Amino acid sequence: MLLILDPQATPETLEALRSGLARLGLSPHMAGEGGTAIGIVGTVSAKAKAELAKLPGVRKIVPVAEPYRLASRVFHPAPTLVNVGKAQVGGRQVVMMAGPCSVESREHILEMARLVKEAGIPVLRGGAYKPRTSPYAFQGLGEKGLEYLKEAGEKYDLATVSEVMDASQLPAMLETIDLLQVGARNMQNFTLLSALGKVRRPVLLKRGLSATLQEWLMSAEYIMAGGNDQVILCERGIRTFEPATRNTFDVSCIPVLREMTHLPIVVDPSHAIGVRDKVIPLARAGVAAGADGVIVEFHTCPEEALSDGPQALYPEQLDQLVRELEGIAQVIGRGMNR
Repeated sequence: MLLILDPQATPETLEALRSGLARLGLSPHMAGEGGTAIGIVGTVSAKAKAELAKLPGVRKIVPVAEPYRLASRVFHPAPTLVNVGKAQVGGRQVVMMAGPCSVESREHILEMARLVKEAGIPVLRGGAYKPRTSPYAFQGLGEKGLEYLKEAGEKYDLATVSEVMDASQLPAMLETIDLLQVGARNMQNFTLLSALGKVRRPVLLKRGLSATLQEWLMSAEYIMAGGNDQVILCERGIRTFEPATRNTFDVSCIPVLREMTHLPIVVDPSHAIGVRDKVIPLARAGVAAGADGVIVEFHTCPEEALSDGPQALYPEQLDQLVRELEGIAQVIGRGMNR
């Protein structure tokens, strides 16, 4: 629910209001422009609702229908801006993130970081822990991969993003990674989401394989309810009946989410399509539809990649993508963070 405040309320009145909320065991979250409203999350009893109406400074109480509160535009009308290194996701500039699916070796990730830097991309991606369908597939280098990724990022002044699969991995990742990614399979791993709510590090939350937009936002709510409001949503394709592509890229979710939430939106065309020569068209569509960023996989030699080689761009294709997205961004009144 929302408490609409009296615009003439004095600081003393607002302090009395906060004290009253604390007495009722309720956690206030400022909403609206200029502190004109307070959002209340959680279950509120009928008795507490009656008490709320009597608190000083409360003009009226407005119920909120959405089950997600902190992620809702009702609570937070202005767009949220998330800083990832020197890049800011959610503002006027479109942010690109690129790198291999997996950190394969120190030498390779350093070379990939050099190419990312030369392309004018501010964020380097790479998986140290890999959730693979087959237990016999390459599972990542673990903490050694995190160390290599950190070294590459520091050498070329790039922010880093990598997937966290379990809360036990957080201590090592908080020392090495700038943006913590939650993969599609873990979108409803509520234990992990709750743990991420307690850290002060941005989170890239990928949409689950068959998740609705509301389910996706409820997962974001888990993180935000813990105190971490630095969440970026990532559309990476959903599972449908169509076998021609790895997944189905739901470009329609971008304008719909714009009305539902204030959180930034990034698209992952690599995992959405799974086919190299179709990644660039999907990335263009995502930016044209209003995405705040694009994360793609590329590799110096995709044929020899230890994971997801068929969807990895060649370096020259990455350069092409940056040029094309820059043109699209300008057409819709935005720019590229380079």
